[in-house]
Amino acid sequence: MLLSVQVGARTLAMAQAVLHQITQLLAPGCVPLFLSDGYAHYLTAIVTHFGCWGQPPRRQARGPAPKPRWMPLPALRYAQVVKSYQRRRLVAVQHRGVFGTKAAVEQVLATCGWQIQTAFVERLKLSLRQRVAAIRRRSATSCKSPDGLGQQLVLFQVYHNVVLPHASLRQALAEAIPTNGSGSAKVWRPCTPAMAAGLTDHVWSLQEVLLFRVPPGPQPQMV
Repeated sequence: MLLSVQVGARTLAMAQAVLHQITQLLAPGCVPLFLSDGYAHYLTAIVTHFGCWGQPPRRQARGPAPKPRWMPLPALRYAQVVKSYQRRRLVAVQHRGVFGTKAAVEQVLATCGWQIQTAFVERLKLSLRQRVAAIRRRSATSCKSPDGLGQQLVLFQVYHNVVLPHASLRQALAEAIPTNGSGSAKVWRPCTPAMAAGLTDHVWSLQEVLLFRVPPGPQPQMV
């Protein structure tokens, strides 16, 4: 699922905003595995939201004890895919375990048949360019303000999660369903990320999305 969409420069504040929004959506006590490129601010943002105060071990028998430090949670697993370029050509790819060993990260991913990579976000970038005209390259429909682009991306986020069936998530039917005419029988049930996550039981139409009444958020208390 696409959990967070932010508009702006790639800064520490942006990385913090993405991680803050993701933590609001996770189950209590959930510590996900993170994969990213080598951007340094991701490390700071992840430790900020998935860390705790800890007592570093003593290095000397005498002297004052070391002060408590903000340290990553023991269950945190984070790996980076660092790519090296020469003359705009990819020459090397390095997989780096940041928190937890590289073998521990690969063991978690192996349960789903995955490996350390950033292919999911790269595929998502392509989907964004295909469906949001304002961020296409050489587009004649550029957005005039960050707020307007943010609204388009929020609509895409909902469309991606509840409207767009993903081929990799489709489910095999127990029995084939014949179609009208001479077409092949239907053997797959389309599935969206929201259906795979158990948030809905059907593929939404765009009309359902636009007519959905969003519950009001918490109102400020009058003093």
